[in-house]
Amino acid sequence: MITNHTKHRLTAGETVVGCFLRYPVGTLAEFMALGGWDFMVFDAEHGALQPRDLEDLSRACELHGVTPMVRVTTNEPSTILRFLDAGAHGMHVPWVDSGAAAEAAVQAAKYEPRGSRGLAATRSAGFGLQAPIGDYVRQSNLETLVVVQVESAEGVDSVEELVAVDGVDVIFIGPTDLSHSLGHVGNPSHPEVQAAMERITKIVTASDKALGIFVGTPADALVWGDRGARYLLTGLEPLLLASTKSYLETVRTTEGATT
Repeated sequence: MITNHTKHRLTAGETVVGCFLRYPVGTLAEFMALGGWDFMVFDAEHGALQPRDLEDLSRACELHGVTPMVRVTTNEPSTILRFLDAGAHGMHVPWVDSGAAAEAAVQAAKYEPRGSRGLAATRSAGFGLQAPIGDYVRQSNLETLVVVQVESAEGVDSVEELVAVDGVDVIFIGPTDLSHSLGHVGNPSHPEVQAAMERITKIVTASDKALGIFVGTPADALVWGDRGARYLLTGLEPLLLASTKSYLETVRTTEGATT
């Protein structure tokens, strides 16, 4: 049965750091897990990942004590069921715009009595071989991490509803989609977008939920950590691009100095 180290650390008031990965390559997931992340989020919303991919991706994380998460494609019980059954220890749900939508996400992620998730002897349940099914249900309800994403004007207006939903663990700001929704495409630094993010921040940090956000650089992560975010998530691509640029600039500058 799963032990969600990331959820335990959040509950203890700690900060956790993770990375998005949207490629169905178990070896890459294992390589990244060895880097020391607290959690990995396998991105089915903006990637080609299928539920079957989560089996190997989750195994790769579990080998090294890293929490495997998934960003599902949509807030639908049948979709959430398949990704969690494959082995993810929790989920990001995009475009959660109301308390009712947040409640639906929790219902889909949790078994009775909190939710209505379908039950079977799947990988997440240890194929029914590791423990009595009743023990698994109780453990899963405790350990499954539910992250709801606020990335629209409607979501910003509904933050008070989101933090009131039992079973939601993290309220996550999606800066790019939020800027799009507010009419400032690709400009999260616009004052209107910043005001919306500040509203979310104040409400969430005053609640029992953790504040999460996507950060593109280490500097952004430090800024948001100071603002109270405890669930910090970046992407593989920004890391690779920054490293590539730094390498090429250094090498080419050195070459120019020696010719």
